[in-house]
Amino acid sequence: MKYKLVCFDLDGTLVDDTIFIWQTLHDHFGTDKDARKEMIEKFLRKEVTYQQWADHDVVMLKNKGATKDKIITLIKKLKLMRGAKDTVGKLKAQGIKLAVISGSLDIVLDTLFPDHPFDDVLINKFEFDNEGNLMGCVATKYDIEHKATGLKMIAKREGFDLSECVFVGDNHNDIHVAEIAGLAIAFNSKSETFSEMCDVVIPNDMQDMRAILPHILGK
Repeated sequence: MKYKLVCFDLDGTLVDDTIFIWQTLHDHFGTDKDARKEMIEKFLRKEVTYQQWADHDVVMLKNKGATKDKIITLIKKLKLMRGAKDTVGKLKAQGIKLAVISGSLDIVLDTLFPDHPFDDVLINKFEFDNEGNLMGCVATKYDIEHKATGLKMIAKREGFDLSECVFVGDNHNDIHVAEIAGLAIAFNSKSETFSEMCDVVIPNDMQDMRAILPHILGK
């Protein structure tokens, strides 16, 4: 088998109906858009850390009444991308290691794909108390440019060469990891720059994850 590891982005790739789940949550709960924008700009200027950005967002959501039950109710309105379960199942059946490397949230994967077969899930994790109140977030170390760090970490641990690794994503925050993957696939892409640098671009009107399989399995 040419490829031994396939890593997926989550929002907009494995999960449909959202581009970034954080933005979906903010829009739903009606947080202050200006305060949100200001924090993003501070992060981009490296004035705050990724964890501080996540902590700020959690406080904003908490102040608007976001709870575990309300968040799950919202997430249940989303759906997995067509063919996602079949795709990862077929890859797993071939003995390929599977991973999610995403700036999304664990509660999204746990809600929409609780029986998922991923060997590694590098993602942000919401913390709730016993009553389901949102308390905090354990921020991932592997988003944006550090998605590449996550892929390297898994590959090194498993003894895989990067040429044996695949990344499937959809947006500008996937650019760095796509640069190092042996095969980079743009699926449901929202970024022209990301698409241009990928080895394979699945047309956006082909909204079925199974379209990636021939490029990975060679069938």
